[in-house]
Amino acid sequence: MRIASYNVNGIRAALNKGFVEWLQSADPDVICLQEIKAMKDQLDLSVFEEAGYANNYWFSAQKKGYSGVAILSKTAPDNITVGTGIDYMDAEGRNIRADFGDISVMSMYLPSGTNLGRLDFKLQYMADFQRYADELRKETPNLIVCGDYNICHEAIDIHDPVRNKNVSGFLPVEREWIGDFIKSGFVDSFRHFNKEPHHYTWWSYRANARANNKGWRLDYAMVAESLQDRLKRSVILTEAKHSDHCPIMIEVD
Repeated sequence: MRIASYNVNGIRAALNKGFVEWLQSADPDVICLQEIKAMKDQLDLSVFEEAGYANNYWFSAQKKGYSGVAILSKTAPDNITVGTGIDYMDAEGRNIRADFGDISVMSMYLPSGTNLGRLDFKLQYMADFQRYADELRKETPNLIVCGDYNICHEAIDIHDPVRNKNVSGFLPVEREWIGDFIKSGFVDSFRHFNKEPHHYTWWSYRANARANNKGWRLDYAMVAESLQDRLKRSVILTEAKHSDHCPIMIEVD
């Protein structure tokens, strides 16, 4: 099972940059999208159906042109869960989950804390999501949480850890949370296979950051420890350039 995750920074903009052609080439069984910035009725769903993803599920923010997540799959899931049931999260369309056999795949878009007044919102989301995930895994142990976490875990995950130590996305409290999230029963799938530096998933549009690989690793496929022995591969697909992020992909038996 090939599972991809991609913060597309606007699905309509990504479509105009060749997203569907890339999707057909990458050929995941399931893809989790974040920051779709669109309502379902603003999209021509036939383009996804024609690409082989007739099963597509969208959870938009109440605010138009903002946030939102989706899951596209080649085969129909056994179940779709939209949102978490936590009102303030669901108003921003930040979580959607699909069950395939004994595996449950979530697309999550964790808030950014860089905008004025949003750090407290992000910290609240992080705390509430940890509790939600703890409860969910009692019933759904084989959980994979893909998405944009908006946090770099370790110094190896960011191009300039010293200058960014007081920037949201690399704050000690954020790094501690993602470390605790992993310790609660998850595997950072990319680091499971690759311990090398200079692997990032997001680059600023400023100062030629992507060409110079001055990036941040913000996108993760966190895999429940119960699935660790079934995890075969985890890669960052830097050649895809439809967004300021790039996609990631894992393979699970």
